[in-house]
Amino acid sequence: MNHTYLTPRFPTENYLNRELGLLAFNRRVLAQAQDERVPLLERLRFLCIVSSNMDEFFEIRMAGLKEQVKANTRITTTDGKTAQEAFRLVSAEAHAIVTEQYLHLNDVILPALSEQGIRFLRRSTWNEGQREWIRNYFIREMVPVLTPIGLDPSHPFPKVLNKSLNFAVELEGKDAFGRSSNAAIVQAPRVLPRVIQLPEELAGCAHGFVFLSSILHEFVGELFTGMTVLGCYQFRATRNSDLFVDEEEVTNLRTKLQGELPHRHFGDAVRLEVADNCSPAMTEFLLAQFGLKAADLYRVHGPVNLVRLMQVPDWVDRPDMKFPPFTPGLPKAVGKGANIFESIRRADILLHHPYQSFAPVIELLNQAASDPNVVAIKMTVYRTGTDSVLMQSLIRAAQNGKEVTVVVELMARFDEEANISWATKLEEVGAHVVYGVVGYKTHAKALLIVRREEGGLKRYAHLGTGNYHPRTARLYSDFGLMTANDEVTRDVSEVFKQLTGLGQARTLKHLWQAPFTLQPNVVAGIQAEAAAARAGGKGRIVAKMNSLVEPEVINALYEASQAGVDIELLVRGVCMLRPGVPGLSEKIRVRSIIGRFLEHHRIFYFYAGGKENVYLSSADWMERNFFKRIELAFPILDPKLKKRVITEGLKFYLADNQQGWDMNSQGVYQRRRSSRAKPHNAQGELMLTLGGG
Repeated sequence: MNHTYLTPRFPTENYLNRELGLLAFNRRVLAQAQDERVPLLERLRFLCIVSSNMDEFFEIRMAGLKEQVKANTRITTTDGKTAQEAFRLVSAEAHAIVTEQYLHLNDVILPALSEQGIRFLRRSTWNEGQREWIRNYFIREMVPVLTPIGLDPSHPFPKVLNKSLNFAVELEGKDAFGRSSNAAIVQAPRVLPRVIQLPEELAGCAHGFVFLSSILHEFVGELFTGMTVLGCYQFRATRNSDLFVDEEEVTNLRTKLQGELPHRHFGDAVRLEVADNCSPAMTEFLLAQFGLKAADLYRVHGPVNLVRLMQVPDWVDRPDMKFPPFTPGLPKAVGKGANIFESIRRADILLHHPYQSFAPVIELLNQAASDPNVVAIKMTVYRTGTDSVLMQSLIRAAQNGKEVTVVVELMARFDEEANISWATKLEEVGAHVVYGVVGYKTHAKALLIVRREEGGLKRYAHLGTGNYHPRTARLYSDFGLMTANDEVTRDVSEVFKQLTGLGQARTLKHLWQAPFTLQPNVVAGIQAEAAAARAGGKGRIVAKMNSLVEPEVINALYEASQAGVDIELLVRGVCMLRPGVPGLSEKIRVRSIIGRFLEHHRIFYFYAGGKENVYLSSADWMERNFFKRIELAFPILDPKLKKRVITEGLKFYLADNQQGWDMNSQGVYQRRRSSRAKPHNAQGELMLTLGGG
């Protein structure tokens, strides 16, 4: 096949690699696990988050990279690398992170936990009493659900679920039928816990745990009576988990997705994790079974899935080893017993999660469902969880005769099943359920309520930077705006009309909307600052987001820097822009904040000749958000609330010298530390400022 290189639109040396940027973010998360200022059980939790992030990285980003390598494509990415070059670099860095992660687990975290009476008991340390209790557990709880599969012509290598725990067993001898297969596979059902807690009196410490893998290693011989076990090795395969649905060819997206979801568990393998004691012969055999090469192999010293240790901090009642409890604050305007519609009519309400409670959003929908004056409710749903009080309120509203319209995004990655379930339940009670626009994910966070009041119908809206998900609202930093502003709510109504009906997009007065006006308006805002600076005025841009990868915007930022605009970027994850390059980006600084809460809000600030235009958004500065999604950016019009966003969402973070990282022009991050400066921790200060005490 004759492949050609595509010429990037801008010089490739101006951009950093996206996959390496994701891994750099994961290194910053790993640094939280290595930070002695973080409570010990929280450090274990961060170590688990690294594994969770790496799983998704392999399921999506590495899977895509391997697809390109497999196709032998010679198309270069924005940073000028071929898929083959990128894979080599990314694979090397991924191996390095995993090695460092397990070294820290074994050399630092586990010994430190042991000193605190929290021990993971190795097989070699079990006393007779412990061994008897563990063997009884094995016989009682594990044997009935384990299915050992001997490998021979009538028992081929089994289908292995994505990310499931499995054991490869090397055997010697003959079975009851005279077969002499030398290998078997034991799959650990997901109903079995990966960590088992021993009774305290038996453990010899306050909290004694044993890994499921240790139990099976010790007693696996009992599954193969009369045969000799030569070796037992845990392994785990990670598979491509992107769903392949050609939306242009689908007549019923929900039905098609329901058919595709089971295949996610059996996509092409992209990574094989094995215990570090796995024999060379078994390793080669497993790689061959999954069609993988040596570069795809990850040998680990410990459990192959650290994500399952995430529960341990919840089981251990040691407040001194966890983050202090935090109660979100509740603004007076939406306090207990308040009529939320009256409060919103008086003035716009800004909620800053998780420092302020998500309860007012729940209460808004709850009151709307029961209020006889509410005639219609419209809402977008991207991620909301399997057990959502918001969805229950929508169901109740429909049962109460309200006109309920829900735009459910069926293609919300890893939340497809939950969203299909909610769509079905909503339809059953008469709600109108639509799936947005074919080819565009509906990622905007919008709620519109229409209420009959004196003088006619009145609209109320909630717009947010984060999902309608009460659990993540306690963990993610996000802004939400409640407003009855007629012009803004008219814009929101127009967006819903587009999503549910047909027709040309009308011009919106205040909202910026992807895929139409969001990217052009962001670029125009950047260019306006550049023009002001060239004319001798002040130009300043501050933006906060999860990812910055879109080349047009990056190029506009470079040009603004060259014009003399001061640019501060707070980017939690991937940033493909190179800051501080002489002649290109000297006026641009890039920082990343990693802390107790996941930084999630998107804030766009333009000085605008002193007007200080501030927009909040559901969108990152990425191609997919600008061009392949329905996204919204909304202005903060109230001067007091605008000042709050600038202070709480930007100034606090720019001053952070405890959890902040500065990125250099090569994409390398250094912690922001200054022994002479007053310590500033944005998240800690926001908890003190906004928390409920």
